[in-house]
Amino acid sequence: MITHIDGRLVEKTPTYVVIDCGGVGYYINISLNTYSRLPEGERCKLYTHLAIREDAHILFGFIDNAERQLFMQLTSVSGVGPSTARMILSSLGAKEIIEAVTHHQPKVLQGCKGVGAKTAELIVVTLKDKLTKEMILSGGVTEMFAGATSPLKDEALSALVMLGFVKNVADKALDKVIKASGEALTVEQLIKLALKNI
Repeated sequence: MITHIDGRLVEKTPTYVVIDCGGVGYYINISLNTYSRLPEGERCKLYTHLAIREDAHILFGFIDNAERQLFMQLTSVSGVGPSTARMILSSLGAKEIIEAVTHHQPKVLQGCKGVGAKTAELIVVTLKDKLTKEMILSGGVTEMFAGATSPLKDEALSALVMLGFVKNVADKALDKVIKASGEALTVEQLIKLALKNI
């Protein structure tokens, strides 16, 4: 799994970039949100996700880990592929997507190309418990995602299980800590606070 690419920005378009990293040019699909925040012809770093299909391996790039996590949450919904998720991230800001899900507003998502009424409703229903209101902080989005795909949560959960705690009990304790905290926490902080709730 390629987790990020750090190199010289060779080509920049609204839908893809080419980054030269160690003499190899990586073609990376991006959202309009990432495009608008990228520098011109300078060194840059993109967080990435490799989508593997039968006929192709497609690399998607994101300006920050929060956008990548939201992309992965969207693609976890049945019927939402990487291209649709990128379209949603290009049409709406991360904050708008999270608000649409947490406030049960599927019509906001229907405004995105390729997202019908059923898909929009499915996104809201599937993600409403995964996306928390704490992710909306002063107009921005924290990098802490309450869903199971959060690498910080997964690492903390693994550590607690290795310490001898039952997985579902540890998972509930971590969810409680994440929901109670208004800021992103380190793995160590997550574990320490979860231990107080077990």
